Amino acid sequence: MVSQRVHEVLPEWEAFVRAVQARRPDSGTWCEAWTARDVLIHQAGNAEELARVLAGRLAGNPVETRGFEREDPYRRLSDAELWAAFTARCEELTEVAQTAATDLPADTEIEWTGRTVKVPFFAEHMREELILHRWDLTGDDSTARDALSHSWMTEHSVREVGKPLLRLGASLLGLGPDERIEGRLRSPGTDDIVVAADRTGVHIGFDAPTGPATIESDPATRNLLLWGRRPADPSRWHSDAGPGELNRVRNLLVGYRPELLGSPK
Repeated sequence: MVSQRVHEVLPEWEAFVRAVQARRPDSGTWCEAWTARDVLIHQAGNAEELARVLAGRLAGNPVETRGFEREDPYRRLSDAELWAAFTARCEELTEVAQTAATDLPADTEIEWTGRTVKVPFFAEHMREELILHRWDLTGDDSTARDALSHSWMTEHSVREVGKPLLRLGASLLGLGPDERIEGRLRSPGTDDIVVAADRTGVHIGFDAPTGPATIESDPATRNLLLWGRRPADPSRWHSDAGPGELNRVRNLLVGYRPELLGSPK
C-alpha cells in the first residue's frame, strides 16, 4: 500500500504495479535484455535519483545526476526487499515533488543528466517511465495505448527527452561529414515530429504537417517509435518513404537500448 499522494502525483503507479505483479520476476519484456525484475530495479533507481536531485535543489545544495550504478544496490535485494524499496522510493519522490511545487517557482532550472530541466519535470518523468515500462511488460493492451496516447507524454518525449533518445542512434549510424538523416513522424490531427541527425548533432521538434511523412501512425505508436519500441501489430504504422529512407530513420530511433549501452538505460 502507498499513500494517497502517490496516486495523486503518479496516477500511473497502480497500473504499473499490477503489470509487474502479474509476471514472474524472470519473465522477459519488450525492453530487450531486461526481465520484469530488471524493469522494477530500474524504476526504483529512477525514483531515487529524481528525488535525490530535486531534494538537493530544494535544500540549496545541488547534486550531480548519477549514472545507472545507482541501480546496483537494488540488484542485491530479495524480491520482497525490492518491492519495499521501490514503494519507499516512490513515496519519497512524491513528497519531494509536492514540496518543490510549493516552495520553488515552476520555471526553476535544475541540472539533470547534462541538461537543464524545470521543477515539473521530475514527477512527469517518473510518470512517463511508469507508462513506457508498463508497455514493456504488457504490450499493446488498451490501458497501455490510452496512456501512450496522451499529448503530455508526446510533449515530454520530444521536449524533455528527445535529444538523448536520438544520440545513441546517431552515434551508431556513423554519419559522414556531409550526411544528414531527417524524418517526419505524423499522427493525424497533430503537429508532425521532425527528427534529424548529422555530424554536428541531433534535432527533434514539432512542425506543422508539411509534405509526405516518413512514418504515419496513431499517437501511441509514435511515442513507442520515439523510445525505440515497436508495436506488436506492425500495421499500426504506415510509410511510403521506401526501404532505404525508412531504414535510416528507424535506425536513428533506437532509443535507449540496454544491450547496446552496456548498462541499464
